[in-house]
Amino acid sequence: MTTTTATTAPDRRTEIHAGSHFTWHATSDDTGGRLSVAEVTIPAGGEPPLHIHAREDEMIYVLEGRMTFQRGMERIDVTAGESIVLPRGIQHGFAVRDSPTARALILLTPGTMEQAFHDTATPASDATPSAGPPSPEEAEHLMAVFARHGVEFTGPPLPALLARQG
Repeated sequence: MTTTTATTAPDRRTEIHAGSHFTWHATSDDTGGRLSVAEVTIPAGGEPPLHIHAREDEMIYVLEGRMTFQRGMERIDVTAGESIVLPRGIQHGFAVRDSPTARALILLTPGTMEQAFHDTATPASDATPSAGPPSPEEAEHLMAVFARHGVEFTGPPLPALLARQG
């Protein structure tokens, strides 16, 4: 028999990770490790470098804004109401387009990589999202923590690649 967990706003974990605001709607603990779901507000300029997940599949559903994704060699525009699946083992990244922020639901399965976000975040009550990328020292720390969770960083953030291509 399985049980379901309902979370209400006061119960949800909110935190700031690399300038983005995360609200965890379903945690790995809630789901026995099967998945994690976070609502994320991502500032333009705060996108992660291109990377590969060794263990997790990821699905992103855009709630507000427009995002361009790189999945392998594909470039895909995703707008509010659309989603994209980013399978494990495939290089991917994204760029926030046409607005200062984008808002999305991110689903990770299994949910184990969620811990890397917690390990590198600050409770939202103690911080405000920052614009732009993390400092070189912060970026080094982020990459080390995520590497321990099976994430390999493989290139610059997608906005840097898009800017070079004009």
